[in-house]
Amino acid sequence: MSDREQPSANAWSAGRQSWKDERLQPALTRAPERRPRFSTLSDVEVERLYGPWDWEPAADREPRGGGGPTAVDHRGDRLATGRWDDFDPARDIGLPGEPPFTRGIHPTGYRSRLWTMRMFAGFGAAEDTNARFKQLLAAGQTGLSIAYDMPTLYGYDTDAPEADGEFGTCGVAVSSLADMEVLLDGLPLERISTSMTINSPAAPIWAMYIAAAEKRGVPRAALEGTTQNDILKEFVAQKEFLFPPEESMRLVTDTIEFGTRELPRWNTISISGYHIREAGSTAVQELAFTIADGMAYTEAALARGLRVDDFAPRLSFFFNAHNDFFEEIAKYRAARRVWFKLMTERFRAENERSTWMRFHTQTAGVSLTAQQPLNNLTRVAVQALAAVLGGTQSLHTDAYDEAWAVPSAEAALLALRQQQIIAEETGVASTVDPLGGSWFVESLTNETERAVWRYLDEIDARGGMVEAIKAGYPQREIADAAYRFQRELDAGDRVIVGVNRYADPDEELTIPLLEVSEESLRAQMSRLERVRRERDAAEVETALAGLREAARRPGSSQSNLMPHFLRCANAYATLGEQCAILREVFGEYREPVAV
Repeated sequence: MSDREQPSANAWSAGRQSWKDERLQPALTRAPERRPRFSTLSDVEVERLYGPWDWEPAADREPRGGGGPTAVDHRGDRLATGRWDDFDPARDIGLPGEPPFTRGIHPTGYRSRLWTMRMFAGFGAAEDTNARFKQLLAAGQTGLSIAYDMPTLYGYDTDAPEADGEFGTCGVAVSSLADMEVLLDGLPLERISTSMTINSPAAPIWAMYIAAAEKRGVPRAALEGTTQNDILKEFVAQKEFLFPPEESMRLVTDTIEFGTRELPRWNTISISGYHIREAGSTAVQELAFTIADGMAYTEAALARGLRVDDFAPRLSFFFNAHNDFFEEIAKYRAARRVWFKLMTERFRAENERSTWMRFHTQTAGVSLTAQQPLNNLTRVAVQALAAVLGGTQSLHTDAYDEAWAVPSAEAALLALRQQQIIAEETGVASTVDPLGGSWFVESLTNETERAVWRYLDEIDARGGMVEAIKAGYPQREIADAAYRFQRELDAGDRVIVGVNRYADPDEELTIPLLEVSEESLRAQMSRLERVRRERDAAEVETALAGLREAARRPGSSQSNLMPHFLRCANAYATLGEQCAILREVFGEYREPVAV
């Protein structure tokens, strides 16, 4: 049909009414719909049919339900509220590589370069994870992603009493630079990017990575990667915090400042919605609270004296890919648009790269089931496809056995192959933003953005994200969403195949599971003992004393702690020794009891 023959708005309206009368009503009489209301996991109502009428001004159509607070009054400011009174598809959807980046930040999408296939891996001692990385790289993985074990995440050495029984079970143990050297041995750090999932101890662990690279002759300025250094989401969701919010924000700001000046190719923070979603949030809450965290880090860096265009191009994000296929795609598209508006209109960024929302995606670990675990292969494939259609820059696909244990080598390889099949066999990477212009996807993108702005309004009214977290606001919102989902699941209104429908009462687990060996623990303990015996004790004491003195001073460019963490790393001070200094100076945070 030529442009001249496209139906007019009046023709669409007349045709829609005829369709309802002549087609829809007789069909409903013969076969009523399966339930009275369809909605996304964020409880945004899904209409029976979408068309050009869904792009009419917001005031001319009925609002759809769900997706966030409704008590906040709109102020008529489109930046603040996301209203679409003047929605213009050419401007607000636009073209790939052009503001507001709804259709992606690159004009060619994946035609020039595929997303980075960055499989999250880590277990046992450094030798074990190093071997797994080499297997994945040989199989075609294009980026590294390091998972650390629980003692490391909490700043304890492997031989600490608090670490007993937790060695290597959910990631790799790193207690000193010696472990990091083994972990990275033989890996091409000069030409591959590395993501590190580490939070409260992110700064000393990052310092160990930098020190290990420099000892191999790779200058810090050449290193590429990302530090998942988002501490605010720990207070909201994952709860792996150590220090109070203000001191924790100081450590994050130190890494942003240091990276901006010393590591121009490193993403100094990965602002993570993934764990917010894993805690039970909706897609809208995941996006809103993640963006609010990003705003808080931006404001902290500005308060430190950095220019927005100096650090904002290296901010990155990390999102979940869940089961609600179209809602996830809409979430990613809305994310880019919201961040563009914030960076240009609130933070006055002038460098276009400052306005790009670049993000990594991981499929939803919380969606994996221990029952009928092979079903997880399908869940992960669908989630990964949503991430690709939404324009992710890098992707991790969960292994089907992760509801039981750290992935086996076979399961991890199969998860990588799922990405490779999507990339090479489906054709979805051949065109840019394949679902752009879909009436449903564009409408859901708009609805998602509206709901996100309502949350951002509420957080602004509460004094920003740090104050909102201290008051427990996002925590309560997530708890309410998780409770609603569980009620729907228990009632059968939400279906999980193999769990509350199509279950197999006679099922027996037959998949092989990975176990961390006693030999790995002995190797780790032996290396830690050797480090303490052979290092220069005076040098360690001097480095730790310098860290203590700097930590006692107020956070500033003059008291940035990263140089001290680097000195400690090179002296082979352990992670536990450094975190003990920070616990002494900053204190440990205890979350208040919710009332």
